Amino acid sequence: MIPVTTYAGKKVAVFGLGGSGLASCRALKAGGAEVVACDDDPKKMAAAAGTGFVAADLRHVDWSAIAALVLAPGVPLTHPAPHWSVGLARAAAVPVVGDIELFCRERRRNAPNSPFVAVTGTNGKSTTTALIAHLLARAGHDVQLGGNIGTDILSLEPPRAGRIHVIEVSSYQIDLAPSLDPSVGILLNVTEDHLDRHGTLAHYAAVKERLVAGVQERGTAIVGVDDNWCQAAADRIGRAGKTIVRVSVRRPLADGLYVEAEQIMHAAGGAARPIARLGQIGSLRGVHNAQNAACAAGAALALGVSSAIIQEGLRSFPGLPHRMEEVGRKGRVLFINDSKATNADSAAQALACFTDIFWIAGGKPKTGGLASLTGFFPRMRKAYLIGEAAAAFAAELDGRVPHVVAGTLDRAVALAARDAEAASLAQPVVLLSPACASFDQFRNYEVRGDAFRDLVRALPGVVTKT
Repeated sequence: MIPVTTYAGKKVAVFGLGGSGLASCRALKAGGAEVVACDDDPKKMAAAAGTGFVAADLRHVDWSAIAALVLAPGVPLTHPAPHWSVGLARAAAVPVVGDIELFCRERRRNAPNSPFVAVTGTNGKSTTTALIAHLLARAGHDVQLGGNIGTDILSLEPPRAGRIHVIEVSSYQIDLAPSLDPSVGILLNVTEDHLDRHGTLAHYAAVKERLVAGVQERGTAIVGVDDNWCQAAADRIGRAGKTIVRVSVRRPLADGLYVEAEQIMHAAGGAARPIARLGQIGSLRGVHNAQNAACAAGAALALGVSSAIIQEGLRSFPGLPHRMEEVGRKGRVLFINDSKATNADSAAQALACFTDIFWIAGGKPKTGGLASLTGFFPRMRKAYLIGEAAAAFAAELDGRVPHVVAGTLDRAVALAARDAEAASLAQPVVLLSPACASFDQFRNYEVRGDAFRDLVRALPGVVTKT
């Protein structure tokens, strides 16, 4: 745990008592703050009170005595409207912050020179964050991995000399971290997502940019420049005098990192040298993973890791569960769990990797439907549609891709496995890459991916990867 000492002796309100909210409560209390915990769910309020925290309705507290409101990232800050607790805090001129901000303040107070790598982007941030941690661990560093990827940041070990924190940061968390100042900041890409929480794509992109714009003095900003939003962000950061490393998987760069012929190249002054090869690394297949790997290599280089260790680390990286995860094989049929693809742009990354696809898609739909995926329709041998989006997806695929409304994941897996096995194809792939959120049938994408994995492994004759 990281005790939050910056509010010692002060009263702090915490709203949102899920994992990160409770971690904030514990860290604040350990640092000497008086915590007032609140949630819209009475059961969570009762659970917090049962673990020793003061639980109170923030509509009935003296806000003049509150030093800060710590808001859980899942609670709306701006859109579609600020949560009522945010309104009360602002009316009382009380700052609204999140757990990432609490970490940043503790780091500045106690270990300002300890390395802090922060990663954001619409797609690929979990893989990139995990890969950076893997590369640094292979180099022998003391690494703390967490944030949006899993372990709440305040549940990690405290910053200190020689310890590196590698943190995935969502746009919601950036919004609540006004003084975010990593030593290495990474912005992978920006595409349309989370507009229900940010209002416009321009605002969403501006929030993402803050992570790399805020890198500390002598820090490094690493920006993927293959979309217009990030290219513009990189230019602004460069003009501001920050150290900027541009990354491209689409074109060579005179300065920065780019991928060419399955090699990560490091260019400076127009001269380039190879850093590592990506060919035949199953956990990093696809152009999207080439970007992830190049950005991770950039972070490792910025922290002094050698090219040789980067190459070894890339080869030994196991990949993430639920992201292009090879679940098993049955004869020629490969089963891929890409449950983390919760939007169309993310699903496109997986669809680009295969040519004979038996596609399982659907769930709770997001804006845009399948419009951005039409270029991949020729790769699809058949689609198996599940969840709330099934009917709308069927209408978009009608006359273009053979499909069936399977309804549930178990039926989709059974039908797709049968059809793929019967097809006269060299390497048919049953791909769960839903292009939808999971919340209609599953609690989260992890539960959905676990269900897919279990269903596949229960099929007769499936061989799992050991």
